[in-house]
Amino acid sequence: MRSTRVWKQLIGVDDRTVIEGVEFEDDDDVVVVRVRPRRPKKRRCGRCERSAPGYDNGAGRRRWRGLDLGTVKVVLEADAPRVDCPEHGVTVLAVPWARHDAGFTRDFEDQTAWLATHASKSALTKLLRIAWVTVGRVIARVVAERGEGVDPLEGLARIGIDEISHRRGHNYLTVVVDHDSGRLVWTRAGRNKKTMEAFFDDLGERRCAQIRLVSADAADWIGDVVADRCTNAVRCMDPFHVVQWVTDALDEVRRDVWNSARRAGQKAVAKELKGARYALWKNPEDLTERQQGKLADIAKTNQRLYRAYLLKEQLRQVFHQDTAEDAIALLDRWLAWASRSQLPAFVKLARSIRKHKTRIHAALIHGLSNARVESLNQKLRLIMRRAFGFRSVEALIGLAMLAHGGLCPPLPGRVTTA
Repeated sequence: MRSTRVWKQLIGVDDRTVIEGVEFEDDDDVVVVRVRPRRPKKRRCGRCERSAPGYDNGAGRRRWRGLDLGTVKVVLEADAPRVDCPEHGVTVLAVPWARHDAGFTRDFEDQTAWLATHASKSALTKLLRIAWVTVGRVIARVVAERGEGVDPLEGLARIGIDEISHRRGHNYLTVVVDHDSGRLVWTRAGRNKKTMEAFFDDLGERRCAQIRLVSADAADWIGDVVADRCTNAVRCMDPFHVVQWVTDALDEVRRDVWNSARRAGQKAVAKELKGARYALWKNPEDLTERQQGKLADIAKTNQRLYRAYLLKEQLRQVFHQDTAEDAIALLDRWLAWASRSQLPAFVKLARSIRKHKTRIHAALIHGLSNARVESLNQKLRLIMRRAFGFRSVEALIGLAMLAHGGLCPPLPGRVTTA
């Protein structure tokens, strides 16, 4: 095997690249591989890769960091002439071993992107010897290239919509998930009607008409836009948020009872109520022996609070019935009980649930919830912790799409299997 073929395999370039020579620089402990593109019939723009006439020789020789050989850094060195693109003007000639405006080879960037979704921040930066902010720029280039010709919004029929906080100061991302594939298909900074309108603008009128089911919480900025843009879609109220409402109502009753006991000088009762918070919140099957005892004491000594607990449990059971008919019947009985419970928090909650009753019924009939979206949000929170050093939300969005949007490249040199 000729040495040039060996070096092509080692540095990850194909037959479009010619190796002119290899040397080792002792001062920097780096292998320098001098390369050039194989003489093309036409020169191409580095941005769009369309043919373009030559302009000049550029700023001279240029280097791209490649994958290490063992513990030694590798750089590719080549001339960087410029072309005059009809669309982008004067720009650097396209090279086969690297993306435009990158200081790294394509294999190096693909490995960086893969590691960003599988390894910790410290492990990645130490292994590749690059700064974390550089990783953000690499991810943006990889996602842009791998997203070309791929339309994640095509074929959507059942979607889930939610928001997630990504920084202090009420900074949010709106996320859209495909219920059928489980993929993240769209995300954008913001949490308002304008953000939601941007998603449906990207979706287009034809594909909006193809959406059959949409799951979301009760936020008007989601519901109003969905109702306006997806007239064929059935809107489903996420059961998780309904259970969250009833848990909040239970905690409001607990605080009222606790404050009443404290004002009456019943310090021991107030202390017990404060310590019973998790016993009231948790599902019965998850209670510890001590928490079961606290709950039994409440049942004996505080009928008002125990009634609120039973209301919470019955509403939770609505979403665990075997059939939609049973669930809807149980919900109707719950609404009647809550309305006459003499617990202001639950009377108010019953009114809210009646307001969204049609959407809750739809969730029960179609068996749709935002559980898949909430699961993805948990994964996104892990990504956000790692992405804290990125300087732009676009880099964070890129990492999210890379990890959960199907855009992650395979490791260089590995054969992918279906």
